[in-house]
Amino acid sequence: MALTTLDKNIALIVIDLQKGIVGLPTAHPIGDIIKHSCALLAAFRHRDLPVVLVNVTGVSPGRVEQSRHRGEFPPGWADLIPELNQQPQDHLVTKQTRGAFTGTDLDEYLKKQGVTQVVIVGVATSSGVESTARHAYENGFNVTLVSDAMTDRSLDEHTHSITRIFPRIAETGSTQDVIDLLARSA
Repeated sequence: MALTTLDKNIALIVIDLQKGIVGLPTAHPIGDIIKHSCALLAAFRHRDLPVVLVNVTGVSPGRVEQSRHRGEFPPGWADLIPELNQQPQDHLVTKQTRGAFTGTDLDEYLKKQGVTQVVIVGVATSSGVESTARHAYENGFNVTLVSDAMTDRSLDEHTHSITRIFPRIAETGSTQDVIDLLARSA
């Protein structure tokens, strides 16, 4: 389903745009993802809407078939990229799992702010973004996923999330779609 509307009480969630992750190979140019995410950050901040910046500093402890990082990350790996221009009013969530809700204060923060809808962007589409979107949907939030402000290491995984998973849990749209709807609601 295409993006139809934005609630009055909306928040932007930016997933894992941190130094260690943006340096990894991605299916889409990371510079474009950063540019679109920053445009949304500017639009939300201009309207004094809640912004949540998420980074990851660990991995879930369970066994998996595919290898993944274990142990310490290099210094600075979890630092948010400077382009995000973190502001004092931004809410920082540091997660230890794929999704930004598990083991964090994100749900409590959003509900305290009266948020009914979340707009989610970032890396990786099939991992942190999808996990956070699923949890947001299950927690009763309306979810919007900005397809040109997210990417994955694998184009197949990105495409699968965008075409198969997201239509079941969210509306999707472009950065410009969200900015246009924000402007109309002002």
